[in-house]
Amino acid sequence: MGKDGLVIVYTGKGKGKTTAALGMALRAVGYDYKVCMIQFIKGSWHYGEMTSSKRLEPEFELTAVGKGFVGIMDDKSPIEDHRKIAAEALAIARQKIGSQKYNIVILDEINYAVNLGLVPADDVIGLIKSKPPAVTLVLTGNHASESIMELADLVTEMREVKHPFKSGIKAKKGIDF
Repeated sequence: MGKDGLVIVYTGKGKGKTTAALGMALRAVGYDYKVCMIQFIKGSWHYGEMTSSKRLEPEFELTAVGKGFVGIMDDKSPIEDHRKIAAEALAIARQKIGSQKYNIVILDEINYAVNLGLVPADDVIGLIKSKPPAVTLVLTGNHASESIMELADLVTEMREVKHPFKSGIKAKKGIDF
């Protein structure tokens, strides 16, 4: 992949941020690139990518670190627990990025983790600025900060136009999770 690693941000209120990152991972694995995805929020729930990603090993590695969505649905964990786990995820991210073992490192839902106060924006900015030149770093999640977006080479904002949930249709296995 050379020394041309990018910083890519997928943000916005619409669906598809993690899916876009996974699509990039699928494409990269097709070229035998090494990809690591660290999930900052989704860790305690089962998602289809947790199972399907094993089929892409050893080129693709998924590390789910979070305790699940913060402050919604069945979350009864104190915010400090979420912050502690997010700090662990950040340490893992720092190690994976610095290892130079991976062509692409995806930090899934990190923008949301910053927005919730689980991860300091300055720490993410530090990761971006210190990444090896050959590593492409992908940051997903709603509410990406202006300072992070300014450092990015590519920013895509997903905009919700219509969502089945608003019509009473629940999330579907294989489509939404």
